[in-house]
Formats: sequence, C-alpha cells, structure tokens
Amino acid sequence: MSPSHKYSIVGLDPDRTAIAVARDLRISPKATREICNTIKGLYVEEARSFLEDVIAKKKLVPFKRYKKKLAHHPGLEEWKWYCGRYPVKAAKYILRLLDNLINNAEYKGIDVERSRIIHAVTHKGPKIKRFFPRAFGRTSPKSDILTHIEIALEEE
Repeated sequence: MSPSHKYSIVGLDPDRTAIAVARDLRISPKATREICNTIKGLYVEEARSFLEDVIAKKKLVPFKRYKKKLAHHPGLEEWKWYCGRYPVKAAKYILRLLDNLINNAEYKGIDVERSRIIHAVTHKGPKIKRFFPRAFGRTSPKSDILTHIEIALEEE
C-alpha cells in the first residue's frame, strides 16, 4: 500500500537516510525558503545551533531571493549577500521539525553525529481565504498561505 503523501526527493537509500515532513504550517513560505536554503548541506548539529542562534537573534538568515527593501547588515559578508533577517517563528517550526528528523534517524539506527542535511525544501500549501470587514458594509479579502517543509539527512 502506497503512502498518502509524496516526497519531492526520490531515490534515497532507506538504510542511510531519514526524512521528516511538516505540512500546513502557518508560517511565511519566503522566510522558510531562505532558512532551508541556508541549512542545506550542514551537519545536523551545526544546523541545530544555527537555528537556536536565529531564535535568540544572534545570527542572521541571509535572504538571497526575497530581499527587496531589506536593510543591509554586518556579519553577512561570508555569503556575499548583505540582506538578512531574523525569522524567529519559521526557525522555531524548522527546529521542531529538525528534532523530529533526529528522532527518526535514531529510530532507524543512523548515526546523527556523522549525518548531513542533503535535502531541505519548502512548498506553498493551500490558501485560507477570509474576508476583513470594512466601513459602509464592504469587505476586503485576507488570505493566509500555508507552508509544507521537507528535510532529509544522510549518514556519511
């Protein structure tokens, strides 16, 4: 019986990899994309400490794509992108998902100390459409875009 959900990454060795997925989260897909792009390729403990520093507002997340009208900050010279932010809410959700990924890897017998994040991606989910009441009996649309996140690690 096939699972009811699909992953965007295929062809992984199930003995050396673990996957964790979070769906329909009420966080910004743009901030989530930038965090996922930053932690991809890092070891699990490095990514965990980076997310904890973002939540404590000690490290900035470099914004490479969604950077219009963003202020430049010192400390981002290593990425050659000087725009950055502290997306705390998105970092909390990704940190929780990373803990779930670590638990999945330990359950499968994968050594987390030697594991690297090989896949971290976000997708836009469904829209929640609502209406905001205005004066004189009018309304304005208000919509929330939900976010899906996938993270996979591989033991080296």
